[in-house]
Amino acid sequence: MPNKKAAKKDLRQTKTRTVKNAKEKNKIKEILKKTVKVMSSDSNKTLEFVKDFQQKVDKAVKAGWMKKNTAARKKSRLAKALKKALKK
Repeated sequence: MPNKKAAKKDLRQTKTRTVKNAKEKNKIKEILKKTVKVMSSDSNKTLEFVKDFQQKVDKAVKAGWMKKNTAARKKSRLAKALKKALKK
């Protein structure tokens, strides 16, 4: 347990940020799962989910809790899967 006032405040801030970041990561995972699930059936919804996914990932990079290369890899893999699904 921290003793100093500033250390206590830092602990509070860390807890708040951790909760917020976890929620954002879960949102990205949920959107990705929904996109993959809808990918084979409805192309209009799929494109909407893909756009939403890319926006969330870009915001995560901008916020600094996802690395740029990780975001690029995730978007690239989704685009590749989308292209494969639309071919069929």
